Amino acid sequence: MKNKMYIIKIGGALIDDERLLDQFLDQFSQIKEKKILVHGGGKLATELAARLGMEQKMINGRRITDKDTLDIVTMVYAGGINKNVVEKLQQKKCNAIGFSGADGNLIKAKKREHPEIDFGFVGDIDKKSVNKKLLSKLIKLNLVPVFSAITHDKKGNLFNTNADTIASVMAQALSSKYEVELLYCFDKVGVLENVDDPESLIKSISEEDFTALKEKGKLHKGILPKLENALGAIKNNVNKVFLIKETELKNHIESHHAGTEICL
Repeated sequence: MKNKMYIIKIGGALIDDERLLDQFLDQFSQIKEKKILVHGGGKLATELAARLGMEQKMINGRRITDKDTLDIVTMVYAGGINKNVVEKLQQKKCNAIGFSGADGNLIKAKKREHPEIDFGFVGDIDKKSVNKKLLSKLIKLNLVPVFSAITHDKKGNLFNTNADTIASVMAQALSSKYEVELLYCFDKVGVLENVDDPESLIKSISEEDFTALKEKGKLHKGILPKLENALGAIKNNVNKVFLIKETELKNHIESHHAGTEICL
């Protein structure tokens, strides 16, 4: 029988709120099962770029990462934010260790290829990108990996990589060794049919449901990458996938009543 593991992704809104982040990490640190945390970047990289007079280009919500922007996101994501989260977890008696994908060659990426757009130093990954052998050894040492959204190609290049995707492919890669539950924690109670109405929670979504909701324009653009990655995970042998509100982590772990479940 496989051991249970939680892979939990948190986003920028939580990173930006010190009080909420501390409350979340309290709940995360109390999870007794094996666990991995993946975090996004928050506003800090954008604010730092603005202070340095660097224009940030976004296409369909995705950052174009030139060399100067890569330097900033590496410093902020893999440096400041990652070490801040690790330090807070250590304070809570959770033996966390921070990583980028380059550390231990844990996540190897390829530069994104697009017929019309050069995204710069943006890396794409799949489940074969994850060094699950080394990652499993770290977990067996009772360490709690904390991943920033920076990967590499083993050719001297670092890449900015979508944190939702990192969480999904990591869950897929480790599902052969563990009973993995993937949780996307964000600032809504789950997937909402009406983004302004928390009472419109959709309790479960299949690929068919996703397609129908997308065609009807019921899904705002911020939730689309999460759902696409969540569906990718459930289709690739990840045991369970949920989208939940970050304040509901403890409740979800204990009772499985929170959020939206992604189903086949």
